[in-house]
This record gives sequence, structure tokens and C-alpha cells, in this order.
Amino acid sequence: MTPKTSKQTSRVAIQGGYGAFHEIAAKHYFENENIEIVTANTFKDLFKSLKNNHADLGIMAIENSLAGSILPNYNLLQDSNMKIIGEIYLRIKQNLVALPGVKIEDITEVYSHPIAILQCQMFFDNYPNIKVLDSIDTALSAKDIADKKLKNTGAICSKLAADKYGLNILAEGIETNKMNYTRFLILSEKIGYHKQDKHIDKASITFVLEHQTGSLSKVLSILSYYGINLTKIQSMPIIGKDWEYQFYVDVTFNDYVMYRQALDAIRPFTSRLDIMGEYAKGKTVME
Repeated sequence: MTPKTSKQTSRVAIQGGYGAFHEIAAKHYFENENIEIVTANTFKDLFKSLKNNHADLGIMAIENSLAGSILPNYNLLQDSNMKIIGEIYLRIKQNLVALPGVKIEDITEVYSHPIAILQCQMFFDNYPNIKVLDSIDTALSAKDIADKKLKNTGAICSKLAADKYGLNILAEGIETNKMNYTRFLILSEKIGYHKQDKHIDKASITFVLEHQTGSLSKVLSILSYYGINLTKIQSMPIIGKDWEYQFYVDVTFNDYVMYRQALDAIRPFTSRLDIMGEYAKGKTVME
């Protein structure tokens, strides 16, 4: 696969339908480039699109400031051959939408992705007669209302999705906490495939530690000694090995050489260490 030029169109796989927050994040990240959105119902389908060459790049939510990490996505990324080549933080603004002419008192059911529902729970505490139900995606919930003309059904989704499917916004910004951000990872089969001119000052690594007392403390101390800043650490149990964990760590640094030396220094204390991606720290954008 050869790198794209600025005049070529990159196919970007997203989880969800057109109008999903993934599409909004993709358009912000690739704001000066030509992209074609390739939709996938699930994150597993997203990786299938990349594996089967139905898309050149992928964008995947990995954590939300309110709901926390999306743990299954770490496993999907680990099991794939994809690398992280970038990131972007998107301010998430959730909206209650319905068909034109429908009022909020007409709504009996609202559908959306479980994380979106979690972000808006306090709003629906004021409407005990509305049943809030899980679906696979925010935008696809909006599309379903439009396609089936569901008059007593609402959805939680972006303004973009409401506009795309001709729905009215009944309540805007219904997320409980307005500091609601989601971090998205940009994925490629090859580290150098895209954004080659970007300054690298962040990396995502994963390692498995020897089952010894103080092993994690030693690793963290070494990283600190080399001036490496930890921005996130996530542990995941290793299936089939009781009380053994794999760690996913995001680090930032000012000196790439020192960062690489730090990895060499911690490697003897791990039974496995992999670089999941090296990239530029992502910007934060509004929906």
C-alpha cells in the first residue's frame, strides 16, 4: 500500500452510520484532505473493513472522559495488525431527536448507544415515562426513526445525524457533564502510511510484566527517570493466566531518542513489549 497524495481520496472506516460522532471526528482530523467515509455497524466490523482492504484508514473511539475506557477495543487493536498513527479529542454534544412535529411528551422510547445513554442519564431521570434502550449506534438509531417513521420514538445523537435524517432536535446538549470528550485513534496497517510530516511526541505501548513483586513500580520509575510522562495506564487481565495482566500505556515526551532509550531500559523487566503506535499529540475540537 503506497502513501496517498493530498489530491487522492482516502477511505476512512468508522463505527456507526453516517452522522455518527466517528464521522465528525474523522472530518476534523482529515480537515484538509479528501476522504470517503466507510461505515461499519460494530468495531469488529471496522477492523474487518481494514483487513479486507475496504478502507485505507480507520478511526476508533478508545475512551470517554465520563464513561471511561472502551475496554473491548484494546483487545481488538491488540489482535489486529493495525497501528495507531494519530489521535483526536472531540467534545461530544448529545441531543434528543425525533420526527418533525413530535413533542417530547409524545416520546415513550429512546434508543442510542449504551455510552451515549450513560452520558445523558440525569436528563432522563426527569422523564420517568420514557424508556431508554440500547442500540448499536447513535446515528443508526436516528436513521431507524426516519426510515420507519417512528412517531413515539426518540434517539440520542449528534446534530449532524439529525440533519442527515431530517429529524428535529427536541432537547440540545442533554449530556450530564458538559466536559464530555471522546478520544479517537487513527488506525493504519503501516505506521508510516499517513501524516508522515507530523512531529512525534506521543506513543502507545503495551507490555506484559514478569509475575514478580514490584515489577510495575520498577517500570514506572524507569520511565520517570528518562523524563517520560504517562498520560494513561490501563490494565487488562490475560485470559488463561490467573492474576496476570497486560498493560496499555500512553506516554508523551519531548525527546524521541530518550523515549526510545527508556523502552530499551524497561524491556528486561517485561516478558513482552510492543509499540502500538507513535504519533503527534491530538488536538481537541468541538462537534
